[in-house]
Formats: sequence, structure tokens, C-alpha cells
Amino acid sequence: MVVGTRGDLPRLIEAWRARLELADPERDIAAGESVGARLIVPGDVEWPTQLDDLGTARPYGLWLHGDADLRFSCLRSVAVVGSRAATAYGVHVAAEFGATLGDAGWTVVSGGAYGIDGAAHRGALASASPTIVVLACGTDVDYPLGHHDLFRAVRDNGLLVSECAPGVRPTRSRFLVRNRLIAALSRGTVVVEAALRSGALNTAGHAESLRRPVGAVPGPITSAASAGCHRLIREGRAVCVTNADEVVELVGVIGDDLAPRRRGPVLPRDLLSEPMRRVLDAVPAGVGAGPATIAVAAGVDLPTVLSCLGGLAAAGYVERHRRGWRVRPDRGR
Repeated sequence: MVVGTRGDLPRLIEAWRARLELADPERDIAAGESVGARLIVPGDVEWPTQLDDLGTARPYGLWLHGDADLRFSCLRSVAVVGSRAATAYGVHVAAEFGATLGDAGWTVVSGGAYGIDGAAHRGALASASPTIVVLACGTDVDYPLGHHDLFRAVRDNGLLVSECAPGVRPTRSRFLVRNRLIAALSRGTVVVEAALRSGALNTAGHAESLRRPVGAVPGPITSAASAGCHRLIREGRAVCVTNADEVVELVGVIGDDLAPRRRGPVLPRDLLSEPMRRVLDAVPAGVGAGPATIAVAAGVDLPTVLSCLGGLAAAGYVERHRRGWRVRPDRGR
């Protein structure tokens, strides 16, 4: 907590004293056990050591509800976050990322909200890898209520995680505070879709402060839903990512998790040798030209032109014309 002025300290102490009087740890543990949740603290086998990077902001404990092991699940994990008011494009990308990352053995971490978060979790659930939902309320509280079935599925194949004791309801400040956990539990954060004012940008900021890589998915330049992603990329705060392979390259082991180079379809023309391509480029498309003229235009000698023209004619690229050689009309350029 940040203290604005020295005069705020007595007021804050009184506020915390009032909350302390209402605290009942034994009751919280009993309530958690009654619903199947467990409490872990630093030093426990299941505690993820990367949370130590938060320094004084490290949580004192975490409530977990689910079958997965938190520490093991976070060894290869990536946060996929974004706007609640997601577009169909954003939902599609998030679900595709979640499923593909899960198939590649990566755990997807997000906040369980509507929109991008939910789509990423659902995509991950389609794989064999666990997914982690970091909540701003107790693990027994379904918020948003519409994700009741999603949270039930996550408990069976992943984890619900929260700093809050069972029964605690979400508040606006708790959402912002939990974002640091999403960033700290994962090896990097990817923002799929975010407006200029978005909680996802807050998560990206936490990842930056932890020196974890940040990726952003580009969208239409006319879409306000992607304006935050575009600003992250433009300011050099995030790497542009367009598929799960690029996400893995961003957050994975340097040199081991390289994304395959993307290229367009291979055309028959691409299979021609360099001299043949140069000669073909020098052959006119309309009226014909003689071999000597083509040789000058291609920058090769006459024997090379004659050899290449024969091969190009056999392959159907060029034909003889009354004034020399020309590209076949049905092949164009």
C-alpha cells in the first residue's frame, strides 16, 4: 500500500486494525476446506518461487482450488489477457492461442473475466494442459456468475487462485491488485485486445516492471478495442505476435523455442533457377524479342539465354513468336 502523506498513516492504521478485529483465520481455513480449497504460503512445496520477484508486494499466501499443482503448472506458463468487451476477432484469437499453447504444453494464465480471459481459458481447456484463473474474490465465489460452468471445468483441469479468503466478494481495487499475480505467475504476458483504458494494460505494466516479456496482438487500425495493443507496440513496450508459435518464441527459452519462419505459398516460378528467373523477367509479354535482346536485358550471355529459353518453353512459360520470344499469354507475369 502506498501512503500519500505522513498524516494518512494514523487513519490507515485504524482501518487495518478494524479489519484485523474481524479476521478469523481458523474460520477461513475451515471454510476453504469445506469447499475443497487449500492455502499455501511461501516455503511450501507448491509455492511458485517466481512470486518472490514481487518483493514487498509478494502475497502472504494463496488459496487454491483445483487438481493441478501451482508450482509445476507455472514452470511453462503464459498470461493471455484482454478486454471484457471483446470483439469476435479478439475472442477467436484468444481461444486459438489458448488451445494451441495448451497443445504445446504451456499453461494459460488469465483472470477469468468475460471476453478475452474467458475465451483463452476455454481454448486451454480443449487441450491436455492446465489453465489457471486468478480471481479478485474467494475461490468459492463465482464472479462473473455467468462463468460458473467455466470455473467448475477449471477446477477439474487447472486451478482457481486467489489472495482472498473464501467468501470474499470482488471490488474494483482487488481486480487491479490481482493483476500483479497474473503477470508474476507467468513467464510473459500477451495482450490480445485492449482499449486505451483497460485492465489488461495494467497487467502488461506489471509484467514490464518484473522484466517479463510482453506481447500484443495487432487488430484493425480503426478498432478502438485494439488501440491499447497498438500503443504498446508503437511505444516499443510490446512485441507484435500473431500466432501461438510467436508467443512461445517470446516467452520460451532463447534458441530453443524459435517460431518457424512464415512465408507465402510456394509458386512454380519460385522453383526456377536464378538464371531462368532473370531470363523470364527479360522476355516481353506482348511482341517478341530476339535472344540477343533478351540477353542484354537479363544481364547474361547468349548461350545462357538460349539454354534457358529452351527450358522455359518446355515448362510452358514462353513461346516462339514471329518476332522472337514472348511470354505465353495464358501465363502472364
